[in-house]
Amino acid sequence: MAEQIYFEDVNEGDEIPSLSLEIERVQMFFFSAATYNGHRIHYDQSWAQGVEGYQDILVHGPLQVALLARAITDWVGGRGRLVNYAVQNRATAFPGEQLRFKGTVTGKRQEGETCLVELKVHGEKGQGQILMPGTATVSLPRRGR
Repeated sequence: MAEQIYFEDVNEGDEIPSLSLEIERVQMFFFSAATYNGHRIHYDQSWAQGVEGYQDILVHGPLQVALLARAITDWVGGRGRLVNYAVQNRATAFPGEQLRFKGTVTGKRQEGETCLVELKVHGEKGQGQILMPGTATVSLPRRGR
């Protein structure tokens, strides 16, 4: 588990630790089952290729969204909170591709006792092809509180 990051430790332009991984077919099957997503594009290769025209089955957009949220919540630690989160799915990902989920601090402010940090976030693959750009707001604790 990562150490707790505090509001005072964060500066505009800081990057959060990247989460890098490959999504495998078995993980996609379980995600489909857990979310009751029966769309064949996520599990039937012949359907994805022959009917939909893709090179392979597609990694679920909501799975990518969840992994980007994981990168953010791993960074904020146990005392931080994800306050606001918005992304747009813009490109396809396939099983076995290396995916990376990243973020950069774009600002910070205090609203009363709440310390907020704004992030520009995204998922990417390959040589930086953006899969899903977005934004997030997190709250972080202050040191000594």
